[in-house]
Order: sequence, then C-alpha cells, then structure tokens
Amino acid sequence: MKNVDYIIVGDGYAALFFAHQLTKNKKSFVIFSEGKKSASQISAGIINPVVLKKFTTFWLAQEQLDFLRTSLNEIENYTGVNYLINASIHRIFHDENEQKLWLKKSKTEELLPFLNEDFKHLEVVKNDFNTGMVEQSARLNVQGFFDDLLKYHEDNSQLIKEKFNYNELNASDSTYHNFKVKNIIFCEGMNVKTNPYFSDIQVIPNKGHHIRVKLSQPIPEDITIKKKHFLFPLKDNLYFYGGTYDREQMHENIDDSAVEQLKNGLLEFYPNNFDVKEIHFGFRPTVKDRRPILGRHPQHKNLYVFNGLGARGILNGCYFSKSLYDFIENNIDLPEEILLDRFNKKDA
Repeated sequence: MKNVDYIIVGDGYAALFFAHQLTKNKKSFVIFSEGKKSASQISAGIINPVVLKKFTTFWLAQEQLDFLRTSLNEIENYTGVNYLINASIHRIFHDENEQKLWLKKSKTEELLPFLNEDFKHLEVVKNDFNTGMVEQSARLNVQGFFDDLLKYHEDNSQLIKEKFNYNELNASDSTYHNFKVKNIIFCEGMNVKTNPYFSDIQVIPNKGHHIRVKLSQPIPEDITIKKKHFLFPLKDNLYFYGGTYDREQMHENIDDSAVEQLKNGLLEFYPNNFDVKEIHFGFRPTVKDRRPILGRHPQHKNLYVFNGLGARGILNGCYFSKSLYDFIENNIDLPEEILLDRFNKKDA
C-alpha cells in the first residue's frame, strides 16, 4: 500500500492549479487523468476582468488576476516556461453609444483599472467605431500549459492515465487500489454527474464550440479581438475564433448551427476570405450564480469537490485552488459565496 496525501481526479484547470498548491507545499499526490480532452483543454485561455457585453467586472477580479500572475511565475520555476501571453483584448464597438458607455464606466472605481480610455483603430478588420482595450487582460498558452504540466507530473510519477473507478474507492478507510490516501479532490467538470458522492451538485452543462481558421489576410498584431466572440492567433498560421454558449444541444456531436453562428460572427468584422480548418466543442460546468462550487462531502470528510468554474476557468481554478488548500490543511473557512451547500441553505 502506497501512502499519499492526495488523489486528484480530473485534469483540467481545477486539477492542475490544485496540484500546483500541493507541489508548492511539498505534499504527495497522484492525478487520475482519463486522457480525454476536457473543456479546459480546448478553452480559449482568455484572461479577462471585464464582462464585455455590459462593461462590468466581477467578484474578486483584481485579486484573481494578481494571484494568477504570481502562480504562473511559480509554475515557471519547475516547468521552465511562463504560459502567460500578454496580448490585450480589444473590444470592437458597435456604435457611439457603446463608446460613451465605455468612457462612463472607465471613470468608476471598480472599472478604472481595466477600461483604457484611449480608443484604437485596428488594421484589417472592420471597426468603424474603433476599439476599447481591456487593461490587464491576457491569454494563457493553453496547449503548452496542459502538455507541459501533465508531462511534468508524469515524469514525477504523479500522473495515472486511467479512469477513476468509484466502485473501487473505500471512502471509510481511505483506500483506492494500492493507495492509502488522506484526501481525494474531485475536479471532474461535467463528469461529476456520474460521481456517486457529488452527483447532485448544481452544475449546468453549457456547450461551447470554437473554430480554427486560416485567414487570407493575417491580423498584423498579436492581440485578442472581441466582437461577438474572441479572435486571436495560434500556431501554424491558424486563428482561434469562439466560443459559443448553448444550454440546449447536449449531444456529443458538432452542432452545425453553432458553426454557422461562428462563421457569421467572424464575417461581421473580418472582410476577407477565411477557411475553417478545425471545429472543437466541450461542455463547461456552469453554476446559476456564476461562482464555483467547493466543499467537503457531508459524510465522508476526506472527499472534496472543486467544480463549476464556468467560462472563467483559469481565474477561478487558480484563485480558489488556494482557498480549498487552506480549508483542508489550515482549517480556514471557505468563502460562503462558493460553498458546496449554499443552494441548500437558500432553499431551506
């Protein structure tokens, strides 16, 4: 029997950022990875403190940004790579009213750090009313982040490439296969619905598509352009464009309507020819109050869940990984806003 401090089930942002907390604090652990690409692994990697539809921000935005940059610097110490791409978001304005609203919001205390007052005109794309730049926005090198970290954990005998079998977990004596474990963290995204310990948590699947396109005329700057969706460069002369949001079409196939929505969205501001080279989709685990779900199982005190990261998987996954670590190791209460049982309390 091998003793470990933690088993992590899952391989998305929640899993890998929690693994970073364990690495930093010299805890022993293994990660169970089924090997299927999660919603995290095909995500855009957008790091954005502003809701670009209404020009608002969200709970703990600045704290999450600061903690992410610190964490990525720490991860660089053992992978040799910093996965942050400092490429700002430029939001294309639809009309003068949006410009005025942006300027008005940019003077408020909560948005002053994020909304740049100097509008910019971009080359190649249609932006008759110019664009507004989001300060402190960036992207994550998603493929590099997952490829390198999973390889790092594999090289350190911390990655087990197999599906976690709930039937073989003995929660009462904390054993699984040949492991004696102190704590198990389930970071499974929508797969949590098949987990007998946490299947009732209130996460809602949100299907997102993106396309990878070849542009006939490239964008001259490494920036992220946003109108309906995000457009930015990848490797091999491809561009990412997406992603959609759909709570209705839950089948495991590409939705033609989502692909058409993306093509039409790109046509609105890209006036040249483009070819769709790849289509990807995944299911984001979302929550009705748009905050993640963390907590301990009510009976099995060594089982925990870390889920519901939604469309802000990077920021939520990074920041709240420390909250969960501090809860388990240092008896620091989790914020009420992210508690596993918060909806039960409201319904009571």
